[in-house]
Amino acid sequence: MARAYGVAVEFADLGAWGAAELRSEYDPGGPVIRINQRLMMRDELVALCIYHELYHHREAIGDVRRQGSRRAREAAADAFARAQMLHD
Repeated sequence: MARAYGVAVEFADLGAWGAAELRSEYDPGGPVIRINQRLMMRDELVALCIYHELYHHREAIGDVRRQGSRRAREAAADAFARAQMLHD
């Protein structure tokens, strides 16, 4: 799906976040999804992260309406990722 949207996926050191765990990030400038190489993740969790960040890409290109708050955007991205995992 990332390839179909023209989004690169790479593993990168996303730094230390203290008690928080940054698993992945979306950079619209690439566009690229970066998966935190500091974390040991199963393939399923990597896929979940990619789908989550693809939702943010879809927001950026206007495929889906951008939610009003960060909390709502993250919840929508999580729901999209879980739904995609059910289809895989």
